[in-house]
Amino acid sequence: MSDAVIIPAKTGLPLNAIASALVPLVLALVVAAVVLALAGYNPFEVYRLLAVESFGSSRRIAATLSSTTPLILTGLATAIAFRAGAFNVGVEGCIFVGGLAAAYVGFTYAGLPGIVLIVMGLAASVIVGALWMLVPGLLKARLDVDEVVTTLMLNFIAISLTAYLVNGPLLAPGSANSATPMVATAARLPRLMPPSTLNIGFIIAVLLLALYWLWGNRTALGFETRLAGLNARFATAQGIDVPMLIIKMMLLSGAIGGLAGGIHALGTVGRFVSGFSPGYGFTGIAVALLGRGTAPGMFLAALLFGALATSGATIQLFSDVPIEIVDILQGMIMIFAVARFGWIFARRRRVA
Repeated sequence: MSDAVIIPAKTGLPLNAIASALVPLVLALVVAAVVLALAGYNPFEVYRLLAVESFGSSRRIAATLSSTTPLILTGLATAIAFRAGAFNVGVEGCIFVGGLAAAYVGFTYAGLPGIVLIVMGLAASVIVGALWMLVPGLLKARLDVDEVVTTLMLNFIAISLTAYLVNGPLLAPGSANSATPMVATAARLPRLMPPSTLNIGFIIAVLLLALYWLWGNRTALGFETRLAGLNARFATAQGIDVPMLIIKMMLLSGAIGGLAGGIHALGTVGRFVSGFSPGYGFTGIAVALLGRGTAPGMFLAALLFGALATSGATIQLFSDVPIEIVDILQGMIMIFAVARFGWIFARRRRVA
């Protein structure tokens, strides 16, 4: 399974890593431009409109960064598992259970002081998210059960379980919608650029990316994790407990995925609703792959997908371009992100 996982040679971002991350984006833009032209649209005008709607004003920048926040966290959660040689596709489920846990704390203990309530809510999301990945981590480490299957199935369980709870015992009184009560005002994450939904969750996400970079470059555990992901047998021969390492990284991956749900619940939505995540966990896989598992690369990849999500929601208001075009562009970027283009640069070095 580890052969299919893209693990960067270094956690930094050398020139070749930047180029290999840009190649999928350029190819996707070129192919999407051809599709736009065949459909009768001017690709340059469409791309200009996408850029303006994503970064054309402080309000739009705030909206883009707000959409980027959960993608940074889900990409990071995916990349951490990648480094250990585990392909965790269950981050989406962690978002659901973590988001519900944070929302429950937020509306149940409304009388607590704000800082205490926020810390409790986010802590609950982290703990529940980590525990959600405990079983697939143990199965992978001890019985070599395919983690793709177990984590994928847990996504469906998480979505169905939270849907049952939010339509049953946790349904807001008098509400016809599938939603919990609103969290207390004190439980809401402070906003950075009111009235936008951008909140301190963005700062938390960026800080975690910085810690990931330091962990990967400056700590023994970061080195051991990368070594185990590259070659588990060699790592075992060097005295590294690879099974325990996989369990630790799966728990950490789940914790960050749960945190993404907690920040989304307390910072953006203000409650838990059915259909809580529009696929943040799955987009996080593309973020980790496109960013090649590096902290700067994943930030830029998350920013790209955040910009597409933001501009795609408003582009129809100012043009006749269908929202499906943005979906096509996102899909193409995801497809090309999985491809390996390292041979291009290796060949260039041989020729030189």
